Amino acid sequence: MYARTYIEKTAGGYTGAIAVLEQGEGSTVGLRVDLDAISMTESAADDHRPTAEEFRSEHEGYMHACGHDAHIAIALGTIQAVQASDFSGTLKVFFQPAEEISGGGKAMAESGYLDGVDYLFAPHIGLGHPTGEIVAGIEKPLAMAHLTATFEGASAHAGKAPNEGGNTMQAAATAIQNAYAIPRHSEGMTRVNVGYIEGGTASNVIAEELTIQAEVRGETTGLMEYMRTELERVLYAAAEMHDCDVTPRVISESPRADSDPALRDLVSAVARQTQGVDQVIGTTEFGVSEDVTYLMERVQDDGGLASYLLVGSDHPTNHHTPTFDIDEASLEIGVRVLSDAVRECARQQP
Repeated sequence: MYARTYIEKTAGGYTGAIAVLEQGEGSTVGLRVDLDAISMTESAADDHRPTAEEFRSEHEGYMHACGHDAHIAIALGTIQAVQASDFSGTLKVFFQPAEEISGGGKAMAESGYLDGVDYLFAPHIGLGHPTGEIVAGIEKPLAMAHLTATFEGASAHAGKAPNEGGNTMQAAATAIQNAYAIPRHSEGMTRVNVGYIEGGTASNVIAEELTIQAEVRGETTGLMEYMRTELERVLYAAAEMHDCDVTPRVISESPRADSDPALRDLVSAVARQTQGVDQVIGTTEFGVSEDVTYLMERVQDDGGLASYLLVGSDHPTNHHTPTFDIDEASLEIGVRVLSDAVRECARQQP
């Protein structure tokens, strides 16, 4: 009974937390950090610092390979710094789950806690930027949708009577080939990828059921929706061609939202005065996807300002690798920049 109740409460991405610091009258400032790990086994090599210093992941098959643990640390440090300062106003910190599958941002955006937020910051560590570098706000994140599609047909003997089957393997193969043939759009960048396929039982059996997972992206929300619609059309056509049924389902998606220039300027000004910051970049094109855009869009639609900023950090290997690590000096830099930016927002007229 308890397990069922818990599952019902957390369905749809409701596994995060929101911290609220009320400290006098003034603006309401939001800070969003993601907290989910990745399904990946962390390196046990002696030259991997978390292994050598005994803070390697305790959960086999899962690790923080994108820096979300660093984001949590930066957020906690920012709360402490703001609380101990002359800040007057309200600070809301959103600890968001399920960023890696774009599942938690929408739930956070619809929680009601974004109501009245005047400014929203969302930091990410690293991403190719070295320690001491700050990007005040990204632009052009790609809107994205994750989909799953299950093909259902009829099994048959592949040698004796293949014509009696509804071949889901063939339907999926046709769909995958045609997905990559979806025309690109004149209005901007689009992407499609099928990254997972599972089904079938044996080489001499027509596969009765098969599932694929895919994603589409677009330079704008409209372009993402164009790709999603075209992919669904491809799936239905492939199923019909091979006497199968198909059920496409959107698992999660995220819109396009850019950082506001005014808030980028504020972050830039603060960062230039921050100890440990060597270079400040006003903006850069993001080029990938992030479901924080749900929160940014919600704040911006209500008249507030939002910025997704990057806190540079040296790391020996890329994100999403078993040997990912960060330069811990970047944590203190992140806390300084964000806590000072929060205080500066409190001095502004919302």
